[in-house]
Amino acid sequence: MQHNLSDIMLGSIELFCLAAEHQSFTVAAQEAGISPAAVSRAMMRLEERLGIPLFIRTTRQVRLTDAGRQYAAQCRAALALLHEADQQAMGAQQIPAGKVRISLPAPYAHWRLFPRIALFQQRYPLVELEFHISTHSVNVARDDYDLAIRGSELADSTLIARKLEDAELVMVASPSYLARHPPIKSWQGLADHQCLGFILPGSGRLAPWLLKIDGTQQELAVGGGALCSEDYLGGLSLAKGGAGIYQMYRFVVAEALQRGELSEVLPSCNGATRPFYLIYPQASFMPPCVRVFVDFLLEQLRQP
Repeated sequence: MQHNLSDIMLGSIELFCLAAEHQSFTVAAQEAGISPAAVSRAMMRLEERLGIPLFIRTTRQVRLTDAGRQYAAQCRAALALLHEADQQAMGAQQIPAGKVRISLPAPYAHWRLFPRIALFQQRYPLVELEFHISTHSVNVARDDYDLAIRGSELADSTLIARKLEDAELVMVASPSYLARHPPIKSWQGLADHQCLGFILPGSGRLAPWLLKIDGTQQELAVGGGALCSEDYLGGLSLAKGGAGIYQMYRFVVAEALQRGELSEVLPSCNGATRPFYLIYPQASFMPPCVRVFVDFLLEQLRQP
């Protein structure tokens, strides 16, 4: 028997059923957690594969063609059968078990996720977790990860991105550094200081700092200090040693600030944020061990 189905195709069919039900790419995108443009691209690929138009598109709405209505009815019936098969199969595994592979950056791993893993292990002792700690972008499907946490949405319509939080950024320096250098009275004064930088993996560009300036979030190119690549936490160690000023997530440096190991620099310019997203493939079936870990991450980490 010839096998032509894939997770990507099944995900496109699920998207098609959502778009057909609501007669709207925007509503389908909201329910799927992706952008309307990603839904539109997925529908165009589906139509190209089938060789028929499924939607009539206007500037105000989309509606099904006759062929689209027939295809939608057949797809809904097929997905209902798959869902029933999933439920019957999962009934044989009442306790989730198996391996979950997740890729995430070091700050989020050490300060956000790892302190909560013991609780997950207590709930699901048969689930094995494998962590890939890296700032590099990963291809979730190609690199065989079940999940990833990253600081941006990926431009891939086959992936679902669920925002976990907007993490606040703060500039910090050691008391010894600040004692040796002139006071910093404004963000313009940073040009006269050792601003520790991080080289972005992949692009090789120096990561800009994000500051709150005149009530808006703005990027600031920095330089003049030591640079780190690969290890985002390297700049923090340099700052603690008195080598300069570094921008880091507040959740990483909160305890060091409380202990006096670090001091906050220009508090009025702090408060800008970067998002973190939980990313995973669209699929008609998610293994129970992955599903319970996704639910746990959203329960523990997602901001209200």
